[in-house]
Amino acid sequence: MPTIRANNVDLYYEETGDPDGPAMLLIMGLGTQMIAWPDALVATLTKAGFRVIRYDNRDIGLSTHLHGAPIPSPIRAVIAKALGLPFPHAYALKDMAADAVALLDALDISRAHLVGASMGGMIAQIVAATYPDRVSSLTPIMSSSGRPGLPGPTAELRRRMIAKRAPNSTREEAISASAETLALISYPDPARAPDAFRTMAGRAFDRAYNPEGGRRHLLAVIADGSRVERLKGITAPTLVIHGAADPLVPLASSQDIARHVPGARLEVVREMAHDLPPSQIGRVSELIVEHARSA
Repeated sequence: MPTIRANNVDLYYEETGDPDGPAMLLIMGLGTQMIAWPDALVATLTKAGFRVIRYDNRDIGLSTHLHGAPIPSPIRAVIAKALGLPFPHAYALKDMAADAVALLDALDISRAHLVGASMGGMIAQIVAATYPDRVSSLTPIMSSSGRPGLPGPTAELRRRMIAKRAPNSTREEAISASAETLALISYPDPARAPDAFRTMAGRAFDRAYNPEGGRRHLLAVIADGSRVERLKGITAPTLVIHGAADPLVPLASSQDIARHVPGARLEVVREMAHDLPPSQIGRVSELIVEHARSA
C-alpha cells in the first residue's frame, strides 16, 4: 500500500501517468475519499500527459485516522468562531496543506498543478498562498473563500452536515445515509447510472468507514475562517470552477475566490451542482488541462 509519513500521519496515495510529466495533485473534499475523483477525469488528465497524484486526506480513507481526537459540536464551534473564541479542533486546514506539500516532497516533486474539490479547494488555496514556489497553477472546484456573510447550504443540508453519524452504523445504514446526501448535493444528470450514489457509498464504506474524520474536517474548515487576505497574495495562475446549481456551497463562494485572487478566471458549469456529473466531466477535464498547459 503506497503511503508516506508526513506531519505525524500516514498519507495513502496513488499516481498514474508519465512519471516525467508535469505533476498534478488532486485534493478531495470534506469527509470524502480519493476514490470520489471520477475515473474518466483522471484518465483524461493522464492522457493529456500529466503525472496525476490522488491521495486520502488525513483522517479519511486509508490515511491515518485520528481516533480519540476532540469533536466538539459544530454549532458551538461556529458560535465560538463568530465571537472570536477558541474551540478544540484536532488539526487545521494549514496542517492539511502541509500534508499536501509533504507528499510532494516525498515524491520528489518540486512544483505541481493543484486541483482541489470543495474543502480540497480550500486546502489548495492555502498551499498556493503559503508555498507559492511549489504551485504551477491552481484550480479550486466548487470551493469557497470562507468569507463571512457568503450564502451557505440549504437548511436540510446544514442539518445533515452537523448530524452525528454513529461509527458503529451497519453497512446498510451508512450506505443509505451517504447515498441520500450525495443525491441531495448532486446535479440530476441523466447520464449518471441509477445506482451510482449507492455504488460510491458502498465502495467508500468497504474501503474505510470513518464518519468522525469527516466531522473533524468540518471543524478544521470552521476554524480556518476567511481566506480573503491570503487569496490576495496568490501568484499562481488560477482557474475557479463552480456549478450553477450547487446547494451546498453556492456559486457566490467561488465568485468571491475569483474576485480576490489576482488575475483569476471563473468558469460556471450550468449543469453541475456540488458534484462532477458524468455528462460534464469532459468539459471540466478540458478546462483543467487547458489551464494547466497555459500556465
